[in-house]
Amino acid sequence: MLKVAFASNDHVHVNQHFGGAEGFIVYDVSPGHAELVGLGEFTRVEHVGSTGRAGLTGGTEDKVLAKLDFLQDCAAVYAVAIGNSSIKRLMKAEIQPIITDNGHHIVDLLSEVSQALWEPGSLSWVDRLCAKADTRSSGLVVGKAREDRDRLASHAVIPLRHPEQG
Repeated sequence: MLKVAFASNDHVHVNQHFGGAEGFIVYDVSPGHAELVGLGEFTRVEHVGSTGRAGLTGGTEDKVLAKLDFLQDCAAVYAVAIGNSSIKRLMKAEIQPIITDNGHHIVDLLSEVSQALWEPGSLSWVDRLCAKADTRSSGLVVGKAREDRDRLASHAVIPLRHPEQG
C-alpha cells in the first residue's frame, strides 16, 4: 500500500502549486483500491518579496515546513508545479515529487498508481518504491499484494471512485 497526496483545493483535481497549496488530499492506494485517509488545509500565503511571506514569521521556506510535516508518511505528492528547493526537500524526506497538468483528475491518477502496483513497468517511481520495499522488507507493498497481483493479473482493477460519488 502506498500513501499518495495531491495538491488540491477542490479535492477532485490537482490544481495547486506545492509551495502555495492551500490543501492536500491523501489516499492509501493498493492494487484495485484507494481510500481517502487525510485532508490537510493550510493558510494561504502571499509572496511579499525575497524577505518573507505575509502571514508567516521567519524566512521564505516556512510555508513548506508544515506541508512536509503533514506529508511525512506519503510515498509521493502530485502538484501542478514544485520549486527546486521543495523538490530537494521532498526527495530528502523520501517523498517522490510529481508534477502533473493543472486540472488532472485525482481519480485518474489514483487509478494509474493502483494499476502500477499490479503491473510493474507502468510507473517508474512506483517500481522503484516497490523494489526498495522488497529489498528492505519494509512492507510498502506486502508480499500478499504481489502474489495477488501475479495471480489475478488478468482481472480488471476495481474501479476507483471519489468519496463525493458515494
